[in-house]
Amino acid sequence: MFIAMNRFKVVPDGTAAFEQVWTGRDTHLAGVAGFIAFHLLRGPVQEDHVLYSSHTLWRSRADFEAWTQSEAFRAAHRNAGANRPLYLGHPEFEGFEVIQTITP
Repeated sequence: MFIAMNRFKVVPDGTAAFEQVWTGRDTHLAGVAGFIAFHLLRGPVQEDHVLYSSHTLWRSRADFEAWTQSEAFRAAHRNAGANRPLYLGHPEFEGFEVIQTITP
């Protein structure tokens, strides 16, 4: 499996708008080959920002990379630039190969 994460530093007075953008949009992930799950995470509150992360789980790195080249990816990110005033800097991408999974 592969986990793809983007970290966002959101200005404190922009958190409600940021969450609405994410929870109200069509991710275009349904039916994408290899897609398993998506989570939007809210993290620590700092003086100048609130940390958020988008977290997707994929069957493989190849499936994730294929999605980034797809029309579904372009559609999901088409209006992303309109939300720049909500962020401090650019999102930071992190990708992880899953080495171990433990389930109940």
